[in-house]
This record gives sequence, structure tokens and C-alpha cells, in this order.
Amino acid sequence: MAYFLQQIANALPVAALYAALAFGYSIAFAVTRRADVAYGALFAFAAQMFVLFAGYGWNRLWLVLPAALVLGAAMALVYGVGAGLVVGRHVMRPLAFSSDNTVVVAALGVVLVLMETARLASETRSLWLPPLLGTPVRLWGDPAFPIVLTVLQLLNTAAMVALVAAGHLFLVRSAWGRRWRAVSQDRQAAELCGVDAAGVYLGAYVLAALIASITGILAVSYYGNMDFGAGLVFGVKVLFIAAIGGAGAPLLSALGGAAMGLAETLWSAYGDFLWRDLVIFSALVLLLVIFRRERPVP
Repeated sequence: MAYFLQQIANALPVAALYAALAFGYSIAFAVTRRADVAYGALFAFAAQMFVLFAGYGWNRLWLVLPAALVLGAAMALVYGVGAGLVVGRHVMRPLAFSSDNTVVVAALGVVLVLMETARLASETRSLWLPPLLGTPVRLWGDPAFPIVLTVLQLLNTAAMVALVAAGHLFLVRSAWGRRWRAVSQDRQAAELCGVDAAGVYLGAYVLAALIASITGILAVSYYGNMDFGAGLVFGVKVLFIAAIGGAGAPLLSALGGAAMGLAETLWSAYGDFLWRDLVIFSALVLLLVIFRRERPVP
């Protein structure tokens, strides 16, 4: 029983990460209903910029570690959101309401550009952060098998949950959120009412890039490193979750992401790790076939 409870505790940071990623992706997905693998690339790109600039501040500017991490986080947000703004305005917005294949091809091009930019900036080196805030915190004080998480795991989980909660409140309470809901439900009707659908899409893409950048910073602070392969795997998984949840449902997508994080952790604890991704992707495809309902594209 204690082992099971420890695995549930281990699932909390992973579930929060998937929830935040799925929430951000669904914001952009809701207004276009087009699969966009570039979201995972933005997540990985921001994470790599965080490590790169933190290392630059530590090795070149001789900053103390907290200052180097702050520099890395600030530059990761600048580059991640900046990349999202450029990609959203000049690549995705002109293609957002065209065919699915066009968006997929453009997204693959964005992935390659961001991947090569990060590789050249790091001079093809794999950079790692030092272990951060690794002090264990007892959640259950059984001396035979204590349930513990580190300080960083708890902080990351709280930050990602707060990010999803703040994003949901913004979508529900703000004027921009009302325009976003109008475009996601019926783009043409919203435009007839004076809503700039293209502008709403650009704002949604930038907001999604901001969430991807924040989650990238939090994720790499825990894992220590982030390569593009891992970023794209995260991106493809949340793409499936958003498609299952349906357009215009970021909160449902976040809940689906949390459930997938829990399932991954439990499989890793009780099943064969080598089969984990195959099982998860197969389950996502099955759920997509069962629950997906085709909606007319506005």
C-alpha cells in the first residue's frame, strides 16, 4: 500500500505538467481545430533556452546560481513567447483556417527551424542544470516506508496547478476570453458580430506559447535537461488529449492530461517501462476513435 501511495505522489508533478501543457495547447487548438506539433517544439525550445542562458550567466557572467537561473528563465520567456509570436503571426495565422495538411507541413518546418536554432546556439552540446531543491519532504511519516517528494516537485506541481487555474479564470472572466469562446464556437458568426477572428487566433497562439514556455522552464528545472525528442513526445501526447476533449475545452484537456500523467507513472511502476509509450499512444488512439465527434469546421 505504501508503495502504491508513493507512486501516486510521484505522479503529481507529471500529471501537473501534462495538465498545463494540454491546457495551453487546447487554447490555440480551440479556434482552429488543426493539429499543430509546433507546440511541443516551443515547449522544448523554451526549456533549452533556459538551460543555455542559465549556463551563460553562470560560466560567462559569473553570476551566483539564483541570479543565473533568473536570467535563464527571463530569456526563456522572451525567446519562447517571441518565437510563438513570430510563428503565430507569419506562419500559422495565414494558414490557420486552411487545410489540415498545410498546417501540418508548416508546423514541421517550424519544428526543424527551432530545433536547429537551439542546436547551433548550444554548439551541439548537451547542457544540464545542477540538481535543484532536492530536499525530501515527508507526506506520510511511516518509518517503514515514508511517502516523500522533493521541495522542487511540490513547488512545480503547485505552480502548474496555479497556472491552469489562472488561465481558466482569465478565459472565463475576461473580455478577450469571451471573444475567444465566440471564435472557437462559430468563427463566421463571431466575425459577423465584429470579432477579429485572426487577431483572436494570434492572441491564443501567443498565450499558448507563454504557457508552453513556463512549463518548459519548470520541467527542465526538474529533469535537468530537455531535448527536442522529449519535447515532441510531450507535444504529440497533448495533441491527442486536446483532440479527444474537443475544441473549446482547455479545462477538460487539462484533466485528461493529468489522467495520462497518472497512468504513465503507474505503468512505469508496475509494468514494463519499454512498452510504456506504445501502451499510452495506443490508448490515446483508441479513446480518440471512441469519443471523438466530428464537428463542422466554421
